[in-house]
Amino acid sequence: MLTHKVAAPSSLCPILSCDWHPQVADWHPQVADQLLFPHSLNLNHGIWRANRKLKGCRLKASFWESIRSGILKNKTTQINEPPSMLEEEEEPLPEEFVLVDKSQPDGEVEQIIFSSGGNVDVYELQALCDKVGWPRRPLSKLAAALKNSYIVATLHSLRKLPNSEGNEQKKLIGMARATSDHAFNATIWDVLVDPSYQGLGLGKAMVEKLIRTLLQRDIGNITLFADSQVVEFYQNLGFEPDPEGIKGMFWYPRY
Repeated sequence: MLTHKVAAPSSLCPILSCDWHPQVADWHPQVADQLLFPHSLNLNHGIWRANRKLKGCRLKASFWESIRSGILKNKTTQINEPPSMLEEEEEPLPEEFVLVDKSQPDGEVEQIIFSSGGNVDVYELQALCDKVGWPRRPLSKLAAALKNSYIVATLHSLRKLPNSEGNEQKKLIGMARATSDHAFNATIWDVLVDPSYQGLGLGKAMVEKLIRTLLQRDIGNITLFADSQVVEFYQNLGFEPDPEGIKGMFWYPRY
């Protein structure tokens, strides 16, 4: 099990714009002037600060205590007042924006669109799982998993041909989802990117945005399960394997 450290990444991920080069079979991202993530998140000395204003005494906690109580590691926090005394907070609206723009010599434009709206076609998702070599799962369970997720983030490729208004081609090329108790803890699952779009930083951008969304909702204990070959990828995103010796425990039916 990997657990996310609650320190801000060293830099924000920029929106990329790409030009097609006929001599090269790949497209080359160029940093644009805008940032992928808005500046609404308040950073202070590299530590993510929660927006919620609650009264109470201040405490410090070890990582293990934070798992049980929702108090973030190495930072002070406050004991919440009884729920009846707190104002109800509105859930942030789903986001959708263009992450990458690229054009080809024939005038075709491809956009990579990030969305946290959770609109996923299970047949498209199954086809994407096939592409990355994941074992097939029953579609009914796949649909239930998506429905019961706290956040579902997607990447779609949208191709627009010149002089073909309304004749756009859209396909799912990436997904990640998170489950949560809506208060303290969240776990990220099913991070996948179409092999033909890997190596472009899209998976990194998608996971970073998912983390930021969880932190904006005051959820600070973020975990995931990673195959051995991608542990380094998640470490570069701020996740820590077995923090303070804590082990993920699994129960399997013995039959």
